[in-house]
Amino acid sequence: MPVRRYRLDLAYDGTLFHGWAAQPGLRTVQGVLEEALTLVLREPITLTVAGRTDAGVHADHQVAHFDYQGELPPRFVSRLQRLLVREYAELCRGAELSALNRHLGRASAGDVVVRGIEEVSFDFDARFSALSRRYRYRLADRQSHLNPLARSWQWWVDEALAVEKMREGAKYLIGEHDFLSFCRPRAGATTIRHLREVTITRAEVIEVSPVADAFCHSMVRSLVGALVEVGRGKREPGWIGELVDNPERSHGVPIAPPMGLVLEGVDYPLPEQWGQRAKSARRRRDECC
Repeated sequence: MPVRRYRLDLAYDGTLFHGWAAQPGLRTVQGVLEEALTLVLREPITLTVAGRTDAGVHADHQVAHFDYQGELPPRFVSRLQRLLVREYAELCRGAELSALNRHLGRASAGDVVVRGIEEVSFDFDARFSALSRRYRYRLADRQSHLNPLARSWQWWVDEALAVEKMREGAKYLIGEHDFLSFCRPRAGATTIRHLREVTITRAEVIEVSPVADAFCHSMVRSLVGALVEVGRGKREPGWIGELVDNPERSHGVPIAPPMGLVLEGVDYPLPEQWGQRAKSARRRRDECC
C-alpha cells in the first residue's frame, strides 16, 4: 500500500506535560500522541510538529504531520480520542494528581484533543511549510481580576504594570533580528527570527500577542519577561532596544513562567505553495547554521 501523509490539528493543556518533544521517562505531548497513534494504526508513528512548546505551555491550535502506509481506519479520530482520554484518566488515578482533582472529575476529558485530520500532499511539512506562529500570553496585575479558575492559564504579577511603556518597549522587537538575548540557543540552530508584530492589550487581564515566522527556545517567555520588567518600571523601554542591538545570552533576561503562554495558531500558504515555502525555510536554516 502507498505511503500517505496526514495533517493533525490538535489542542492541549500543557500543565501536566514536560513540553512537546518526546523525552525518555517523561510525559510529553509528542510521546502521548505517538503512543496512541501507534496503538490505533499498529505501526510506529513519528510526528513532525509546527513548533515545539516548553513544559507547562498550552496550545489552542497546534499542527503536526505524520506518514502512514495506507488509509486511516474507520472512526480513527474517535478511537484516538478515547485512548487519549483513557491515558489521562490513568494519570489522574496516579500520584501526580491530588485526590481533590480526582473527586472533581478531571478525568472526564483528556488534556489533548484531536480536532481534525486530513490527508495532504508530501509538499506539506508542518514545520517548514508554516508562514508564521501566533502566541498569546496572559498576565493578571490587578487583584480584582484574579480568577482561581484561570490560575493554570495566566501569570499573576503582584504589582500594576504600565501597559503604555510595555508597548513602547515592544516596538524595538519588530523586524528581523538576532534574538539571542531572548533565546536559549540550541546546537546547530539559528536565533535569527522575523518578529512581525507584538500586540499588547488590556481588558480584564493584559494580553501580549507576538507573531513571527518562528520562535526559538523560550523566546516568547523571555520577551514577556523583559516587557514585564519595563511595565514594572525596573527598566526603561529603550533597554529592550539595547538587548536587540547587542544579542548576548549573558544579559540575563528574566523568563516568564510557562502557564500564561498559549500557542494560538499556525499559518500556512495555499497548498500549491507548501513545497516552495518548505524548501525556502530549509535553505534559510542551512545558510544560517
